[in-house]
Order: sequence, then structure tokens, then C-alpha cells
Amino acid sequence: MKVRVLEHTGGKWRSSDEWFAVRSFFLSNLKMKMKNLIQKLSMAGLVSGAWLSQAAWAVNDLAGGPAVLQLNLQPAATKIAAEQAWLHWFMLIICTVIFLAVFGVMFYSILKHRKSLGHPAASFHESVKVEIAWTVIPFIIVILMALPATKAVVAAKDTSNADLTIKATGYQWKWGYDYLKGEGEGVSFLSTLSNEHRELSNSGAVGVSIDNYLLKVDNPLVVPVDKKIRIITTASDVIHAFSVPSFGIKQDAIPGFVRDTWFRAERTGDFYGQCQELCGKEHAYMPIHVKVLSAEDYSAWAKDEQKKIASLQDDPSKVWALDDLLKRGEKVYAANCLACHQASGKGAGAIKPLDGAAVVLNADKSKQISVLLAGQNNGAMPSWKQLSDTDLAAVISFTKNNWSNQTGQLVQPSDVLALRK
Repeated sequence: MKVRVLEHTGGKWRSSDEWFAVRSFFLSNLKMKMKNLIQKLSMAGLVSGAWLSQAAWAVNDLAGGPAVLQLNLQPAATKIAAEQAWLHWFMLIICTVIFLAVFGVMFYSILKHRKSLGHPAASFHESVKVEIAWTVIPFIIVILMALPATKAVVAAKDTSNADLTIKATGYQWKWGYDYLKGEGEGVSFLSTLSNEHRELSNSGAVGVSIDNYLLKVDNPLVVPVDKKIRIITTASDVIHAFSVPSFGIKQDAIPGFVRDTWFRAERTGDFYGQCQELCGKEHAYMPIHVKVLSAEDYSAWAKDEQKKIASLQDDPSKVWALDDLLKRGEKVYAANCLACHQASGKGAGAIKPLDGAAVVLNADKSKQISVLLAGQNNGAMPSWKQLSDTDLAAVISFTKNNWSNQTGQLVQPSDVLALRK
């Protein structure tokens, strides 16, 4: 006997034969669309997967810096960093065991003692044994975690008896290093992102496969191996943070305050870090490069740097000829200004051009001097007061007499010194 079932569809009744035919049609259509969608997604996945694979493996692990697809902490180069890595896994294992134990007991109790199996609900108000257990056991666990953690924190804060003391000053967006005590005392320089890498970033970094991309600087921080290095941190404008993961150090650099940290590198090589405090629009362009040398190589480097500094000591009252200032100003511009204002002086995006700029063409040279000393536009143009009076006078003279700015105006170091506050 043929059974006919009536279904209500859109105000009309159809037999089961008609209904099954309509349903089959829609199902076959749906299957076809799903198949096409899956094929498209698969192709997109293959393309994106290949692209991501190429992007990920176009560079290699950076010794002393981040690794490709890194999941763990960077390899330790100091005892403090090794202690931190051990603590990381120690805490993770304890927390995992606690998680599995607590939720294991909870789900076991829920599944094995549920009402559907005939288990009656227990009726009790308190248990002294349970109260003691869940007080004593967590206390013991906390003590076991706190003892090694406290030991590591105390050791990380002990900056006494340092072999070398260096002040790291954060600027928007570079680092200034001053060797205050120890071998190399008196050495001072700025460390800025390489113009080559900055230009690559500005162009979109298409096809870039550089292991130390956005980590290359013009002047790395140089220290000797197996020596206790004390780093004093401060800042001139906003809060920065001095961090080198391989050394296990991270210390905020706060304007008007002094903080310190330390490390003792156990091997030579190059180690990388970055500012780890959101410090403005170019926060990503503020790398830290520490070069660890042998004791002999460091001594030779320190002597060479001290000789260079002695030869660059300028008398701010010295009167310079225009040609000499322009030659020096070109070097200062290339090292500090080129990345933003470009070689053409035209600027880029929000960066104002120097070629034809009113403040540069203005006969009142104090206006441009004030901009370089104090900055402007809420830090978009940072202060450059850390440069010497001669360097500032040279770079201002260079901008006033380069490109179409043939003003013939000359700024002397004494002019800059007079406007310093």
C-alpha cells in the first residue's frame, strides 16, 4: 500500500513524492554550492599557506634575537635569563598539574556521581579535614613557587659592584648611551635605526628577507664579556623601556626618574632587543643592539672611541667657515634626519618638508634652532638637544644652504649655546 503524507508548503499541500523531489533538488543544489565553496577555500588556503610559508621561512633565526615561529623564550646568554627560563617552565608545570587535578576531580565527580546513575545528593555542612587540606596544600604550593621566584628577583635587582656602568637614555625614537664608570668612561653616542631598514619599511618592505630587519642600528652598545654591566635607564620625553630578552632584562626609562638593571653576558656575539613601552608613532623603530666583545677587543674599542671623542671636542665659541659647517652638517643630517625628511628634503606623509620650509628660509635663525632644541607638533618632530652645539649649528646651516634653500645663512655653535635652556 502506498503511503501518502501531506506536507504544508507556502499555503499549498503537496504529496510526499512531490515534497521529496523538491527537497532533493534543494539538497543537490546546496551540496554543489558547498563543494564549490570548499574548493575555493582550499585554493585560497593553499595560496595563503604557500605565501605564509615563504614569508615565514624567507629569513632565518637571528642569533641573540627572535627566531622564526618562535614559541619559547630566547636562548639565555646570562644566568639571570637562564633562571627566568627555568622559573617559566617550573610555574607552567605546577599550574598545569593543578589545573588537571582540580578539573579532573570535578569532572569525574560530575560524571560518576550524577543523579541519573542513582546517586543521592550528599548532605553535609562542613568538614574540618577538607578545610585544613585546602588551606595547607595551596599554602605549601605558594611557598614552593615563591622561594625560587624571590631568589631570582632579588638577584636581578642587585646592581652593586658593577664593572661597568652605562646610562641608557630613551629619546623619541632612539637610544643614547653614556659610559659613566669603568673602562671606556666618557664614551657617549646615539644609537639609531639604520636608514637602510627605515627606507625599506617606508617602501612597504616588499620582498624583504633580512634576518635582523628593523633591528640594525648605526651604533650598537658595546660591552665586554663576563663583566657585570649596570644599566641606568632614564628618558628625555616619554616613558620608554630598555629590554634585551637574551639577557633577561627589562627596565622602564621614565623622564625625571632613574632606574637600573644589570647583566653579565656569558658569551660574545650580537644580542637584540627593542623598546617595550608604547612610546609614540615610531615605537617600532627603536631597536637595541648589544655587541658583546672579548676583554681584549673591548679594550681596543674603548680606546678608539675615547680618541674619537677627544678629536671631536669642539669649542662652542669657535667661528666656523660655511664650507666646513656644510660638510659636517651633511654627515649629521644623514645620520639623524635622512630617515624622515629624506635625501631630497621633501619629507613624507605627515613629515614636513625642509626644502622651501618657511622656518628654514626665515632670516631669524633662532626659530629653527628652537625647533631642534625643543621639538614641535607633540613630538612628531622630536627634540635633538642631545646633539652638540656644533652638530646642531652644522645641520641647520646645511638645511639653509641645500636643495633650493640657497640662503647663504650661517649658524654658529655659539648661536645654539645661547638658546639652550
